[in-house]
Amino acid sequence: MWADTLLILFISICTALLGEGLTWLMVYRTEKFQKLKAEVERQSKKLEKRKEAHGDSLDKQHKKKIEREEEKLKNNNRDLSLVKMKSMFTIGFTFTALLSMFNSIFDGRVVARLPFVPVSWIHGLSHRNLSGDDYTECSFIFLYILCTMSIRQNIQKMLGFAPSRTASKQSGSIFGPPPQQFK
Repeated sequence: MWADTLLILFISICTALLGEGLTWLMVYRTEKFQKLKAEVERQSKKLEKRKEAHGDSLDKQHKKKIEREEEKLKNNNRDLSLVKMKSMFTIGFTFTALLSMFNSIFDGRVVARLPFVPVSWIHGLSHRNLSGDDYTECSFIFLYILCTMSIRQNIQKMLGFAPSRTASKQSGSIFGPPPQQFK
């Protein structure tokens, strides 16, 4: 079981590096991406400085300027996402093929034991194709997804491909609070 777990960890690292390599080839090295990323960084810093300088005491003119800058930033973030989209389809197709291959290799094998029982709606993923009712047993797909999600984020940060904290804070995310709105 330990050998399978370490092998899956190694596979996750390799596929994350492959994904970032493909993304670099198709997106990160392009001039359009570089210009959009620099523009997003510049606008994010400018907007944050403006918000800090004026604080909560804003008159209508400053509110309008900040709202316009937030709209520009939102549009540039959208354009940046569209530039990344073409590589996402290629990577998605490649990973689906790899995932089905590895899934057939590890089909029905317990690859790890979880220190907890997952929430009931995750049992289908964490206990996929495993016999028995011991939900602390972990299947390949669950461990692979967990490893890949955490490893890929860290590889992006190490290689400098992750958005800066300023840009992330301004654009918000699905898990974080939305950017502060001035009404």
